[in-house]
Amino acid sequence: MNGRREFQGLMGSDPEETLGEVRLRSPHMYDALVEGAFGGTLARPELGRAARETATVAILAAIGGAEAQLATHARAALHNGIAPDELRALAQHVSLYAGFPRALNALTVIDEVLAEAAVPRPATLREVRLADHETVVARRGESGPPVVLLHGLGLDWRMWEPVMTRLPAGRRVYAYDIRGHGAGAGSPSPFTMADTVRDLIGVLDALGLESAHVVGLSYGGGIAQAAAIAHPERFASLSLLATTDFPFGAFEDRARSAEADGMRAQIVPSLTRWFTPAALATDEWGVRYARERVLRGDPVDWAAAWRAFKGLDVQGGLAKFEAPVLVLAGELDASTTPEIMTALAGRIPGAVYQELPGTPHMQTLERPELVAAALDAFLPLEDRAAHLS
Repeated sequence: MNGRREFQGLMGSDPEETLGEVRLRSPHMYDALVEGAFGGTLARPELGRAARETATVAILAAIGGAEAQLATHARAALHNGIAPDELRALAQHVSLYAGFPRALNALTVIDEVLAEAAVPRPATLREVRLADHETVVARRGESGPPVVLLHGLGLDWRMWEPVMTRLPAGRRVYAYDIRGHGAGAGSPSPFTMADTVRDLIGVLDALGLESAHVVGLSYGGGIAQAAAIAHPERFASLSLLATTDFPFGAFEDRARSAEADGMRAQIVPSLTRWFTPAALATDEWGVRYARERVLRGDPVDWAAAWRAFKGLDVQGGLAKFEAPVLVLAGELDASTTPEIMTALAGRIPGAVYQELPGTPHMQTLERPELVAAALDAFLPLEDRAAHLS
């Protein structure tokens, strides 16, 4: 019974159904597999189920010739919380150690499994040259109103991926790496909020967008506000998520902590500020992604970004902003609290305020479905009727 229970836990199905043909061909082989392997080695607690499936997918990809088994375990990896991008990264990892032919074959199998699970293919990526550095812009959607997303401090454009995949067709949705982050890491430092504003306008120019619906979360929301004040003509609308229109005293402390203590010391204060205890306990993709982004960050870039954010000076600056504004707060946000966000909305005439239930600071990583629904209701869609006429 231990083998049957572990099979169900790992594979997400009943062995009697999944291995019915094996049982008919050889009851002894069936018992050896279910009770011997799954009830023995695979039931050992030293490796968690997600770790075991990660290892199994990598091994099957590396040895080659086991495509059917690879597909089965790719499905099991998804069942145990491994994210689609983590499976794709495993195939790329295998290319370094087992060669590209086997890695490409594995990627084909993984892609088929993901398609079967209705997982969209990755966003398209484009390198963009800005005034003093290069960055990457991700895109989903081929037509419709342009939407540009700005991520939080310490992360990169992938913070938006859970939202981008949930927004319906009918928009061109872009997300880029802010200077000092992701593909923009190592950009000239120190820098100011004015530099990040110039970067946003540079991205719009590079994409050929006269104006766009700009969405910013936290640090990205600060950049978006500063840009909207300096260049209101480039904004079709503005969405501000979990952000502030004034600097906090802690910004300088966070910069100095990275310089003195390194990035590992930033993990606990950052993640406990960003996520709920439940999310940290379950350790799903959003938490794992954020942890790795912080850990792999450069203390110089991190400190420069916090010091730029410390120079935010936009309070009251949107009093005459004419485009539509959405202010999206998280009920459980301990950083930019609902009180802070309500006051921010009150300083922007006509702003629509919405509070997402059960949502912490890192809205897109813990409750992306709520963020996507709010943005979908606020942002315009392509006029399909006009397009078809």
